[in-house]
Amino acid sequence: MSEFEFDNIPNDTAAEKHDKLMKVDKLPLLALRGLCAFPGMLLNFDVERDISTSALDAAGDNGRRVFLITQRDIMNESPKPEDLYKIGTICQVKQMLKIPGGGIKALVEGICRARLISAHLENGFYVAEAEEIPEPVAKRTAKLEALMRKTVGMYDSYAQLTNGVPRESVFPLFGMTDPGRIADYIAQHMFLKHEYKQPVLEAIAPKKRLEIICDILAREIEVRSVEQEIEENIQNRMAGQQREHFLREQLHAIQSELGEERGGDDDASSYRRKIAKLRVPEEVTTKLNKEVDRLEKQHGSSQEGSVITTYLDLCLELPWNKETTERRDVVAARKILDADHFGLDKVKDRIIEFLAVKQLKPDHKGTIICLLGPPGVGKTSVAISVARALNRKLSRIALGGVHDEAEIRGHRKTYVGAMPGRIIEAVNRAGTRNPLLLLDEIDKLGSDYRGDPSAALLEALDPEQNSTFRDHYLELPFDLSDTMFITTANSSDTIPRPLLDRMELIEMSSYTDVEKMEIAKRHLLPKQKKKHGLTAKQLKISDDALLELISGWTRESGVRQTERELASLCRKTAAKIARDEAKSVSVTPKNLAEYLGPRKYMPESSAADGEVGVVRGLAWTQVGGTTLDVEVNVLPGKGMLKLTGNLGETMKESAEAAVSYIRSRAEFLRIPTDFYLTKDLHIHFPGGGVEKDGPSAGITMAIAVISALSGAPVRPNIAMTGEISIRGRIMRIGGLREKTMAALRAGAKTVIIPAENESDLEEIDQTVRAALTFVPVKNLDDAIDVALDFSNVAPIEKTAPVETPKVEVVPPQPFPEPPRVRQ
Repeated sequence: MSEFEFDNIPNDTAAEKHDKLMKVDKLPLLALRGLCAFPGMLLNFDVERDISTSALDAAGDNGRRVFLITQRDIMNESPKPEDLYKIGTICQVKQMLKIPGGGIKALVEGICRARLISAHLENGFYVAEAEEIPEPVAKRTAKLEALMRKTVGMYDSYAQLTNGVPRESVFPLFGMTDPGRIADYIAQHMFLKHEYKQPVLEAIAPKKRLEIICDILAREIEVRSVEQEIEENIQNRMAGQQREHFLREQLHAIQSELGEERGGDDDASSYRRKIAKLRVPEEVTTKLNKEVDRLEKQHGSSQEGSVITTYLDLCLELPWNKETTERRDVVAARKILDADHFGLDKVKDRIIEFLAVKQLKPDHKGTIICLLGPPGVGKTSVAISVARALNRKLSRIALGGVHDEAEIRGHRKTYVGAMPGRIIEAVNRAGTRNPLLLLDEIDKLGSDYRGDPSAALLEALDPEQNSTFRDHYLELPFDLSDTMFITTANSSDTIPRPLLDRMELIEMSSYTDVEKMEIAKRHLLPKQKKKHGLTAKQLKISDDALLELISGWTRESGVRQTERELASLCRKTAAKIARDEAKSVSVTPKNLAEYLGPRKYMPESSAADGEVGVVRGLAWTQVGGTTLDVEVNVLPGKGMLKLTGNLGETMKESAEAAVSYIRSRAEFLRIPTDFYLTKDLHIHFPGGGVEKDGPSAGITMAIAVISALSGAPVRPNIAMTGEISIRGRIMRIGGLREKTMAALRAGAKTVIIPAENESDLEEIDQTVRAALTFVPVKNLDDAIDVALDFSNVAPIEKTAPVETPKVEVVPPQPFPEPPRVRQ
């Protein structure tokens, strides 16, 4: 007879009886991480994975039953069937509760063990074929009885040694007579990893289960005993340290009575002398003296004393009264700005205006300046130059990627490792109370559950409030009113509106090729020659070669790539000189490719003369202006409008507005009036890998559609930009300076712009204005006359009205009587 026997199954062997009880179910499969479910036990757990929540939802269709099985690796976010153990538990879902923010809290009760046969993905979760494993009934023997008592006693000892296990959990065991249930109950309530619980679940025989649990309990009791011994040793050491502290305090009292002061009091006296010398508000003095009083009460090696010392050192290091003498000579400041940067007159004029006001009104606080422009145009270097021109110390704060509000305002001293925020840290680093703080990349601030850094900047950047700026670490008011703030950004779209309202925007546009050449000659090339140890005679680059380098090897708004290419030229020159191949190198447009390799950017090709349905538009990007060709095909169809080229919603709406206007003016535009019933239009923007959006391509799409429908060719060397309304009005657009530079690079001669942008031509570079002819237009009819050639397009012939033939009116005649038919 086997170790256990089955009841109520007559006329079969034990193995045959076991097989007959096997039952295969199809149930939703839910993978557990770090948990094991046992038959007859309640289990409470949280579900967050979508596949798991779907399985729980599907359990309602299966009698609220679900198959719980543990995954081998708890770090696996998407376990497959092969990543799971083979034995799990079929459970009854007792309760499900939706958790705010997503997820489900589930309460299940184990029914029986089951073996995973197979699983497949269905409706977003795994459906398992599970073979139920019936619970064997063990034969009660003296050996089994002794094992049960031993197991219960060991669990009682384990509960006494473990803080998290309540003693009440032991009481139900005294009333249990089933050895398998005793083993499952203990495994469920022990603090064990799933690797130790799973063997208990996989053991079918009750005796085997008890043996495994006994081994686990023996190991855990030994570990807990060692932990308890270690904890007692720690408590003894702490008691010894407290006794030492008490004795030292008694010694301090005795020394005070004898007039023998300890060395620690010298630190407190030193702090008090430094505080007395500070010319700060009374609130600051009172706060610092209180901290010194607290320091005196601390033990010399206490952690709290170290925190107070660090805090006092920082507060006393701050430049409460130190400041640099500001240069207010506008002529000298202008010379410094001109020497450091070419062009940028708008920025320079604004700084000179600030200095001029300072001369007339020394207590003027000024405004916060935000330098806005594409990468590489010199925003950061301009701020450095401004600090030099004003004779102010510069301190830079990189804000890109900052998500924590405490990065700006600091952490409170109660936190371990607390420190002041970046603003106070930057002022302390500058060493003066009137530095120039450069807040770099302010448009790349983030926010999350830790707070919004942009909101923390509102106080610092408000001249009306920053005279009492409070850092969370300092907990003291610090005057930032004499601090000059300059921020930089690539785009104002991502800057929060309240923060943007506190700043004065100064746009720094893209450089023209001529400006880039001058910057390279005056600044970049001498810098790279010095960096690579070359003299002026060893490397010579002609102006034509510089222009060729800028147009053929770089495509940018600023000059960073230009500087990298010049550095490459310097390296190639240094290598030639080091190999004694040449004593000097002269770079011209003809030999430029020998040093830099093949040309990276070919000149933008202009549309073929007289091409129909292809128009060149102009667009603005964060790295400068670019051209945007529009192609239109007219196909036989039923009036469908198809738009391709990775377009945004605004561009799609502009295309619909353009077609609406064309339909209303079809006869005037020499277009068949029924084109929207017999033709399909396909508007395409080449370069589908780049997302395109904005309203300024409206005029371009309208002209291209009119050209394709009428057959009128587009005039050569023409580009355009403007937003269109359904009435044909051409409305204002932005980024005109960058767009006109792109038109010049593309070889355009004439640029059509909205009449509302005519005033912006004053800000366009003189080189661009001299090379292009600008045609301001108020409506699309004006643009059509400039852009399209209708000389060879015949007007639409009007269909003559069909004459209605005259019909002679005949008086009605009586119907003849029908002939009679004999029946």
